[in-house]
This record gives sequence, C-alpha cells and structure tokens, in this order.
Amino acid sequence: MKHFKVSLLISIVLLALAAYWGYTHGGVNAALTALGIASILAILEISLSFDNAVVNASVLKNWDAFWQKLFLTVGIVIAVFGMRLVFPLVIVAQAADLGLLEVWDLAINNPKAFSTHLISHHAEVAAFGGVFLLLVFLNFIFDEKKDMHWLGRIEEKFSSFGTISAIPVLVALLVVVASISLVEEARQFDVLLSGIWGVITYVGVDFISGLLEKEEATDLDIGAVVKSGGIGGFLYLEVLDASFSFDGVIGAFAITNDVVIIMLGLAIGALFVRSMTVYLVRQGTLEEYVFLEHGAHYAIGILALIMFASIKFHIPEIFTGLIGVAFIIASLWSSIQHRKSESK
Repeated sequence: MKHFKVSLLISIVLLALAAYWGYTHGGVNAALTALGIASILAILEISLSFDNAVVNASVLKNWDAFWQKLFLTVGIVIAVFGMRLVFPLVIVAQAADLGLLEVWDLAINNPKAFSTHLISHHAEVAAFGGVFLLLVFLNFIFDEKKDMHWLGRIEEKFSSFGTISAIPVLVALLVVVASISLVEEARQFDVLLSGIWGVITYVGVDFISGLLEKEEATDLDIGAVVKSGGIGGFLYLEVLDASFSFDGVIGAFAITNDVVIIMLGLAIGALFVRSMTVYLVRQGTLEEYVFLEHGAHYAIGILALIMFASIKFHIPEIFTGLIGVAFIIASLWSSIQHRKSESK
C-alpha cells in the first residue's frame, strides 16, 4: 500500500474539490452527482490505462533513480494538466479559431458547445493516437531480439520478420490509409495527415532515443545523465501516455460536459497509473510474471484498432477497458503456469 498512499491522499483532495465544484453550481444534489461522476471517470481511466502502467514499468525498470523520479513527478504534471486540461483546450482553440482564455471561458460557461467542438475532431485525434499505439504494439511483435513468446510459434514467426525494420511503419501507414474510408471525403485529408504525424512522432522519438544511446561518453555530467536515464525514453513515455489519454478525454464528454469534473476524475486515474507503474518497478513484477508485458502490448494493439474503429463507430469505454483487463489477466495466468512448469 505504501506505493499508493500519496495517490490516495491526493485523490481524496480531488474528490473533495469535485464535490465542492458541484455544490457551488447546484447545492448538495449537484455535489453528490459531481462526486459520483468524478469517481466513475477515475475508475474508467484506471481500467483503460493498466496496460499503460505495465509498458511504462518495462521502460522505467532500466532507468536510474533520477530519471524515474523525473518521470513520476514532472511527468505526472504533464499528464494531469497537459493532457487532461490543456490538450482539449488547444484542440477547441484551433477548431474554433479562439484564444485559450476564450476557450476556457467557453468550457466553464458553455460546456455543451465546448464538448461539441472537441468531439467534432475525434477522428483526427483517434488517427494520431491510434497509429502511435499501433506502432508500440507492432515494434514489440516484430522484435527479433525477444526470447519469450506468449503465443508460441505464431509470435515467434512474427518476430522473425523483425529483421526488416520498416515493416512496423509500413503496416501502420497501411492502417492509416485504410482508416480514411471511415470518414466523409471532406475530412479524409485531415485524418490522413493526423495519422502521418502520429507515425512521424513515433519515429522521431525513437530516433532521438537511438541517437542518444549511440553517443560516445563525454566528460560532461549531463551526457552521462542523458544516457543513463534517457531523454528519448522520457519523451517516448510522455507521448505514449498522451496517446492513451486522447480517447479517455474525448470519451469522458459522453458522461459529462463539465471540463473541471473531467479533469479531476481523469487526474485521479492518472495518479493511480503512476502508482501502479512504481509498484511494478519496485516489486520486480515484470521479471516474476514474464508474459505480463506481452499481455499489455496486445491490449495496446487492440486499443489502437478500437481507436481507429471509433472514427466511425461508437465504442463504449467500458468495453475498451474490459478488453485491456482481459489481456492482462490472461497474460498473468499464463505467467503463473509458466512458473509452475519451470519449477518442476
């Protein structure tokens, strides 16, 4: 429980703020409603992002204490305020050609109009976030260095194609091109462009990370810090978290139009995802349950496809969350069976 104490304390404060916000807008009944909605949003965010925590942990476990602490402090500020508050405001500001202060005023005083602007750009957001998550999944599946294969020979065969480094990008671009058929012709270019930017972002972050890893050691202390922690890795995890949060932020508007309640509810979820990440790293859970990382990546792959499908079809958030949990449970069970067979 020690890894979750801070998250629990902050969550209580955030829930109290949600209740207060509701009370100031409609008395006791509104306070209870706000409290309930914030709690639901927090639970949905946690269920949607458990696989995110597993992937975060698989990267963080190789970092030194400085970079781990930076991601879990500065990173959480970016996750909570950047993606759960500023990002929706920026989208609406661009769509409505308004300033951020004007958009904030719109979100507070006319939340229905704000959510309409935001949801109208769901296709572009889904294409960007979906292709980034898809590349995370594809690069895991086509990794020829992987020595553990959850799906046996099938997964091993996919890994053998990893010698061709362009395959993940090729598959991702084909999915992006196919996805434009899900929107009307007038919006196809915007969706295609968003998907291409998603690919560029992934490849760019991967390039920065690889470039820093290959640098020769220097006498500069900052160079040693960069290589031991990874600026590239830090950027990668932040964009990954952003991709996970895209669908959650937009989906939250199906539950409520109140941007303050949405931010508070999703912030609680983001806090617990960070706490789960710390727990997995500190307890060495990924080494103990060897297929857990596999389950998380398969969940990410499914989530990516769901994001693309959501361009045209409504996918209930609870379904998306349960799919991810199902993969995690299945991989956990497989890991336990593997340990039993190894101990015989």
